[in-house]
Amino acid sequence: MSSSEADKEAAEREAAEQAALPYQWRQTIAEVDVTIPVPQGTRARDLVVEIKSESLKVGLRGQEPILEGKFPKRIVLDESTWSLEDQKSVEVHLEKVNKMEWWAHVLTHHPQIDTSKIQPENSKLGDLDGETRAMVEKMMYDQRQKEMGKPTSDEEKKMEMLRKFQQQHPEMDFSNARME
Repeated sequence: MSSSEADKEAAEREAAEQAALPYQWRQTIAEVDVTIPVPQGTRARDLVVEIKSESLKVGLRGQEPILEGKFPKRIVLDESTWSLEDQKSVEVHLEKVNKMEWWAHVLTHHPQIDTSKIQPENSKLGDLDGETRAMVEKMMYDQRQKEMGKPTSDEEKKMEMLRKFQQQHPEMDFSNARME
């Protein structure tokens, strides 16, 4: 079996496993949204929804939960919410604590997806927080420098430190020094 056939087979198996779940879910790098179908006409008071930092429980009062289990990673409880949409689905919004990683599944005992195949949405640099933006700008600069065969920002910093050291110590001979 070729690798593309194996990839196709794995993707089909993953799609079938996800379709069999009692909910649909989608995620961005920072959040997870879960949609759980409930019988038409359901009211909020008919529901049991418990969102905790490490677990989730959703169901109809007096019945077995529709889903219940632990998250693969912690969530920000104060930023996570749920709502009943059109009396036919429960929408659960979860904010990830670690906003820099993909989840392979919503609950740890459910089938996983291949997170290496996720195509992240494009984001604007202005949407990023200061620290993340600086890191992304540095990575973009370094990538452009590499493409042009020029030194990266770290390499430039090291070369500048060496130049200063050479100026401070003219008595030292650097003619045979190897720079890597």
